[in-house]
Amino acid sequence: MPHLEPQQRAMALNKLLSLGQLDLLRNNSGLLYRLKDTQSASKMKGSDNQEKLVYQIIEDAGNKGIWSRDIRFKSNLPLTEINKILKNLESKKLIKAVKSVAASKKKVYMLYNLQPDRTVTGGAWYSDQDFESEFVEVLNQQCFKFLQSKAEAARDGKQSPMVQRNSSFATSHEVWKYICELGISKVDLSMDDIETILNTLIYDGKVEMTVIAAKEGTVGSVDGQMKLYRGVNAILQPTGLVKTPCGLCPVFHDCHEGGEISPSSCIYMSEWLDF
Repeated sequence: MPHLEPQQRAMALNKLLSLGQLDLLRNNSGLLYRLKDTQSASKMKGSDNQEKLVYQIIEDAGNKGIWSRDIRFKSNLPLTEINKILKNLESKKLIKAVKSVAASKKKVYMLYNLQPDRTVTGGAWYSDQDFESEFVEVLNQQCFKFLQSKAEAARDGKQSPMVQRNSSFATSHEVWKYICELGISKVDLSMDDIETILNTLIYDGKVEMTVIAAKEGTVGSVDGQMKLYRGVNAILQPTGLVKTPCGLCPVFHDCHEGGEISPSSCIYMSEWLDF
């Protein structure tokens, strides 16, 4: 609005703010104004500018949420005032507080109707901020069992070695479908969840993965590629040294007595010795 005087522009903006038709934002260069959608405006009807500002900051954070400390930094409001506003917005069911697995004693705030991001809740592997190690172990066993049965069926087919090898592979979608049909999970597992489990089996040396080209639209394919997995049996048993924590430790060469990493303070060594 270059044709308006600064005072006229300020009066117009203040009028729109008082009517709840603009969002007031703040960045390093100063204040920003954004046209508010009618649905958001109706929710915040009757709220003062400070409450609207806090609501807007929380809305911008999306489903990853935002800590009260960051709200304070972005709004430049006193912490006592922010806590009062947060309680008021929670009572109106406009926002909610969610505990984050990244910091158990801290809560993040997000809009009431949003589903928290996996980085906040921990996804399928966490329940009430506790890591479900037994559940993960069961999934590991069942995924490996499925791939083993696939490999055994391929060997029983008495085909050529190459055909047997190709037949022993399974897509992550096949493994996911098998796990879903078992009904061992109380939560809905995604393909990414199953691929996470399959990756742990790869790290354990129980499964190998290969990538092949796939037609666009093929179930389980991404960008024209598809991951295939198959169970493997170790040809040679690992030596005793490899079975110790030191044999697999990525910071082995930095470990020495009296240092930041040392055998006497290594929790993995203590657990191995107790076992």
